[in-house]
Amino acid sequence: MAKKLMKGCEAIGEAAIKAGCRLFFGYPITPQNEIPEYMSARLPQVGGTFVQAESEVAASNMLYGAAGAGCRVMTSSSSPGISLMMEAVSYMAGSELPVVIVNIMRGGPGLGGILPSQSDYFQATKGGGHGDYRCLVLAPASVQEAADLMHEAFDLADKYRNPVFMLGDGLIGQMMEPVEFKTEIDPASLPPKPWATTGCKGRNPNIINSLYLAAEELEEHNWHLQRKYAEITKNEKRFETYNTEGGCDVLVVAYGTVARIARTAIDEMKGGPVKVGLFRPITLWPYPTEALWETAQNAGKVLTCELSCGQMVEDVRYAMMGRKTVAFYGRTGGVVMGPDEVIAQVNQLAGASV
Repeated sequence: MAKKLMKGCEAIGEAAIKAGCRLFFGYPITPQNEIPEYMSARLPQVGGTFVQAESEVAASNMLYGAAGAGCRVMTSSSSPGISLMMEAVSYMAGSELPVVIVNIMRGGPGLGGILPSQSDYFQATKGGGHGDYRCLVLAPASVQEAADLMHEAFDLADKYRNPVFMLGDGLIGQMMEPVEFKTEIDPASLPPKPWATTGCKGRNPNIINSLYLAAEELEEHNWHLQRKYAEITKNEKRFETYNTEGGCDVLVVAYGTVARIARTAIDEMKGGPVKVGLFRPITLWPYPTEALWETAQNAGKVLTCELSCGQMVEDVRYAMMGRKTVAFYGRTGGVVMGPDEVIAQVNQLAGASV
């Protein structure tokens, strides 16, 4: 299939449709408005339904109902809009409902600004809602990868009956790149969901619920969820390394757009006195902790770069357990670092002359 030049948000929408999604509930907020705009036009063409809810709170509860009926369903929003959905995300995680949620992050806290950011890392990976729950979190670094990961997001949501976040930023959503849609799924061909509330039809009723009034019953439900999260952690970690063969003086850890910037910096430093490698987590939860440490063992020092005041760096430091120096460099508020800044930070950390 020929590649097509598409904006990131539009590619995410088309990839969702090709992954079998036929229901979208959401509310507009920049810089992701092109996703609902695209879905509003495309879903009716494939027999699907688009609903612009009266708020993000309403949209997130529509997700609960549609996912409970066994449908492939998604929403998209940006930082403060995602915050409004977090109560329902906790409900959906507690009720074990498969949904896909795209967050094209903007600057914060508060209303912030519409420029790119990565400051929702804590919200996505540590649980922005209440209770002991986890969501899978995928972080693409290109428009093509965003399209590819949408298929994976729906498959993982169904496999584990769990919410899955796609975490991008304003650059991923707004940039245009060639993209190829490699597979297309007929929703009718998807595996059945015997747990869904599709009407009894000769079977015992199914109940979708996260309310357990007996303390012991709720405790057992929580341990059941933790066993599932342990299985996800064991099986679903994804990452990429670059220029790490034979070790390096400085290992840069970055995800999403910043990983691309870091890769450019590394290319510019090739042949110089400081060897630099890149570790890019693709799953932010489960975080590829063991793989990061294995890669870092052959590195002198570690530099974490983020569009935040320092969030993923906590997981990097946890992976190092004090065994390696971990430095941090961040830009925030919508300011995007350039390769020259990464190079300066690497040289400073390595003790090389700039």
